[in-house]
Amino acid sequence: MLDTTTAKTPFNIFKNLTFWVFIAIVCAIILGTVNAPLAVKMEVLGKRFIDLIKLFINPIIFLTIVLGISGMGNLKKVGRIGVKSLVYFEIVTTFALAIGIVVAYVLQPGKIDKTQVQLQNPSKFTKAASKGFDWVQFFQSNITLQVLLVAIVVGILLNYSRHRRRVVEKLSVVSNYVFLGLKYVMYLAPLGAFGGMAYAIGKFGLHTLLPLAKLMGTIYLTMALFVFVVLGSIMRYFKLSIFKFLVYIKEELLLVLGTSSSESALPSIMSKLEQLGCSKSVVGLVVPTGYSFNLDGTSIYLSMAVIFIAQLYNVQLNAWEMLSIIGILMVTSKGAAGVTGSGFIVLASTLATLHKIPIEGLAFLLGVDKFMSEARAITNIIGNGVATIVIANVEKEFEPTDKQLLGV
Repeated sequence: MLDTTTAKTPFNIFKNLTFWVFIAIVCAIILGTVNAPLAVKMEVLGKRFIDLIKLFINPIIFLTIVLGISGMGNLKKVGRIGVKSLVYFEIVTTFALAIGIVVAYVLQPGKIDKTQVQLQNPSKFTKAASKGFDWVQFFQSNITLQVLLVAIVVGILLNYSRHRRRVVEKLSVVSNYVFLGLKYVMYLAPLGAFGGMAYAIGKFGLHTLLPLAKLMGTIYLTMALFVFVVLGSIMRYFKLSIFKFLVYIKEELLLVLGTSSSESALPSIMSKLEQLGCSKSVVGLVVPTGYSFNLDGTSIYLSMAVIFIAQLYNVQLNAWEMLSIIGILMVTSKGAAGVTGSGFIVLASTLATLHKIPIEGLAFLLGVDKFMSEARAITNIIGNGVATIVIANVEKEFEPTDKQLLGV
């Protein structure tokens, strides 16, 4: 496991990974501003780091779930945790969709001059989006979901095997080595964050944010409201603090900010949730499932994007159409993970279903989508962390390692 315990030794900022990730992000912004062509070439650092992290994601998910289920000895408990997780995900993401629509309706980020916005090429994703979202492709391409299902089956079968103890011991050894390897890969996090941020600034430039600054500000404000009000209230119900939790996962948040990918922090957030006091079985079941079905940040973005495009083209939506948008996105938003470019496909399929808002409006979002992806990814990872803590509490599987850490 990653060592995230607080040792009783003098704090040295130069040995702190968070510090170096922050420095890397600052340097990336500077490079992207002063030398855009060179900054764009740094994209390879961000991509290769995420590729390295992805090598660990599926083995960690498989090992965590198999060891968790086989260690439960109670298959009814596995089903109970799964059902509770899915119900929680649906309720919270519906709140996220509703908040996105309400804030967008009130602040009206789409009330801007279209002639001042640089129209981007819709790209192959937007052009193909009008065909609708392909659920078969979603399940075929979402390797994480496939690994999750296979691990659940293996874990259940292992419960009936007379060799369970021996197999579990061997898998535990493998798990320790996997997490040890991840620990060393995480030392490269500053390079990954630098490459991802440098590319974003160099490719699109800070100037591209100005025409759509209202949309950017509205989305970031809504994400903050959701995290501190909705998720904060949920945490407070269990006598926990959202602020202290965010401090606890600050390294993961900075990493997601730099790479624009919540996947980059998936293995380490699982480790930290275990060390925080959530049982291995709950972490193994809830977090991977959440990455496919509990996309709070993505849900907010999708609902606000639909309203933004409607306002951009001065399309008036009545109350029934607003409810229809929420209903459609409750289903289609679950497919916004695991398939490259699926966010735009989900948006377009939603717009096509309504038959009222021009799909071409997606082209206005492409220029700033990279900068909004940080907010989506950060909100997603926080949402999945809170979901795991909630389910662990409900299942009486949460024993805080430090009672002061999350106390209100």
